[in-house]
Amino acid sequence: MTPYMRLLVGFAGGLLLSVQINAAPPDGARIEQLTGLKGALNGEVFKVTSPRTDVPVTVDGRAMPPFMGLTSWAGFSTNGKVPAMVMGDFVLFQDEVLPAMSAALTHGLTVTALHNHFFYDDPHVFFMHIGGEGELDGLAGGVRALLDAVKTVRAAAPQPAKSYGLPPLPATNQITPAPLELLLGVKLQANSGMAKAVIGRTTTMDCGCEAGADMGVNTWAVFAGTDESAVVDGDFVVREEELQPVLKSLTGAGIYVVAIHQHMTGETPRMLFLHYWGRGTATGLAGKLKTALALQKP
Repeated sequence: MTPYMRLLVGFAGGLLLSVQINAAPPDGARIEQLTGLKGALNGEVFKVTSPRTDVPVTVDGRAMPPFMGLTSWAGFSTNGKVPAMVMGDFVLFQDEVLPAMSAALTHGLTVTALHNHFFYDDPHVFFMHIGGEGELDGLAGGVRALLDAVKTVRAAAPQPAKSYGLPPLPATNQITPAPLELLLGVKLQANSGMAKAVIGRTTTMDCGCEAGADMGVNTWAVFAGTDESAVVDGDFVVREEELQPVLKSLTGAGIYVVAIHQHMTGETPRMLFLHYWGRGTATGLAGKLKTALALQKP
């Protein structure tokens, strides 16, 4: 055998070994133990499920069984270049979203979408999609942490909350723009005692047209209430690689993320949008937004 042939044989053997490292299906028993959920192997994916039966849900007055889309799940795969991968979708009520998202993010999972599936649902239901790559135990442990966060909320209050449970905001808006402008580095628009910041970004559509702030590619924040008792709501536009850091920053600061989705298709770079809501002092809220903004590329 020539040296060249030996090299080819060695390369092929190494390639086969690398493929065989992750050739075995996921350890279902281990996944069930770590997540606390029962599952089943389907091909190369071990999927655990958790029907939401603890809180009755109606849509347009009709009772919704879990079979019609009210089942949380997580699928585990070990057929790639990493030890394991997880993807999943979790059925959450409004007061569960922040604790569940925080638990997922702090335990090594990514949060990739947050949205609704129904109109006229009672209580209102959200669906949070997650992902992750790494060691199987860590991913399964992250799913368990998310589920435990939900259980903690429901153990404290069996019925989902209908409000944030905070004192009402002042009836008259009296926001002072100047300190917020200093923090955010942009001129704010004033309207009836409220103040709005708009920070534009740009992307290029597949037609070659540039889309910027005036086409909706912007992060914005509206402050209402008073300087000492304020609310902020708005939209963050992020590149894909910025989503997780920004989510961690906002949720870590107690800002509620209420939706994650796309507004466009075919743009480069791809842009994602997250909507948020927060309460506190006006400058405190602006400072939290500034910290998240600093995680984005120019």
